[in-house]
Amino acid sequence: MRTRSLLRWLLLLQAAAALALAGAAWRWLGVRPAPVALLLGASAVLLVRLLINANNFVLSARSASVTPAPFRLGLAGSLRLFGEEFAASMLQSSWSMPRAAPRQVIYPDGAAPPVLLLHGYGCNSGYWSALAARLDGARISHATLDLEPITGDIDGYVPQVQRGVAALCAASGAAQVVIVAHSMGGLAARAWLRAHGSARAARVITLGTPHHGTCLASFGIGRNAAQMRRGGVADGQESAWLGALAQAESAATRALITSIYSHHDNIIAPQSSSVLEGARNIAFGGVGHVAMGRNRRVLACVMAEIAAPPAAAA
Repeated sequence: MRTRSLLRWLLLLQAAAALALAGAAWRWLGVRPAPVALLLGASAVLLVRLLINANNFVLSARSASVTPAPFRLGLAGSLRLFGEEFAASMLQSSWSMPRAAPRQVIYPDGAAPPVLLLHGYGCNSGYWSALAARLDGARISHATLDLEPITGDIDGYVPQVQRGVAALCAASGAAQVVIVAHSMGGLAARAWLRAHGSARAARVITLGTPHHGTCLASFGIGRNAAQMRRGGVADGQESAWLGALAQAESAATRALITSIYSHHDNIIAPQSSSVLEGARNIAFGGVGHVAMGRNRRVLACVMAEIAAPPAAAA
């Protein structure tokens, strides 16, 4: 099943659950009038979603890396972090991604290299709605992909990435593309570099990518989740697949990569797993995993990296 279809079914199930709870409140609790019962049912579903989001923060905290002093948050900052992540998760999963389809937009007069956008685990091309709007505003050619199947082998996404790169180069007339990738998408981009080389890569920009794995991948399903697994902070053991990927990379390949990450990522734990040796690493604080695709500071950084001169091979 495609991610878009799965998300639509989940939305229908949530709506049915809200209606069932509203009916129960009406019949057995005597809640009146009907709009109040409906609001109660919808609020209960939202509460479940909020608790799931909160649980991600709890699980990631168990394996968190040390937060440097300049990035530590007080109560207000922590509340903003949680609120932004919950809002981003709701918006992406309930609006942007259920409606999305892969797209390619070409601006013949664009000055920057075209951009290929790769989403992460359990997502689709709709994840990039906020960044795509900025690319449109800057008249930068770009394309999105839906990496399928949802639980597939990351190496299995490589042919899709290769077709996306070839199509974007052909349509734009550019010799190279910039790849911007979130989470698992960054590993798919690195797997593509391993398979096809860097001739067509001007730069690879990753957001919240578990370059050394994440402990929360143990709760995921599928071959891709297994490839992203990691032990705790103490043992730091990454999957064999991640180890082989790292071994295959040269210094020149790493020089093409910019890893943007957050010390408060609630899915990548330890958060230092996003630090990639030999790459350009840019740290943020107070931003959650899903929110990285919508946060203004992060998106401004991504746009600056896209516009920067091509990275010099080391």
